[in-house]
Amino acid sequence: MFHKVKIVTPIGDYKLIVKFAEGITKVYDVKPLIEKNKMFESLKNKEIFNSVEVDVGGYGVIWGDEIDISCDELFENGKRKVTPFDDLMAFSDATDIWGLNESTLRKAIQYGKFIDGIDVCKFGKQWVISISAMKREYGIPAKRCNNI
Repeated sequence: MFHKVKIVTPIGDYKLIVKFAEGITKVYDVKPLIEKNKMFESLKNKEIFNSVEVDVGGYGVIWGDEIDISCDELFENGKRKVTPFDDLMAFSDATDIWGLNESTLRKAIQYGKFIDGIDVCKFGKQWVISISAMKREYGIPAKRCNNI
């Protein structure tokens, strides 16, 4: 199952904080890979380790063109980190996962399906929505049946 990576942040002791599109944050320990697999050996260098980026499309994380870890590996073997943002996602992510248009969500706000400040909130130009509100109105998405 595909879990789109939105943000990755390197932290101490060869760990990554990974934020997924479905509003879940995980901490992934890279140290076992560095110790067991020669391909990851260059990550012992903190400068290289800290250069981690999200792969184009959110399919995982990368260090240049040589080293990568898939989104599924990060999700399945990362440890859940509870944050105040866990049930939130951008409209763009919600529309991608549920297969809707952003205008559909904006109209749902106008018609009172989503309550501003409870189900949705606008920060600058970006709308965010709770995953529980999306499930309530549109059900479990076909793309992420078991994890949203």
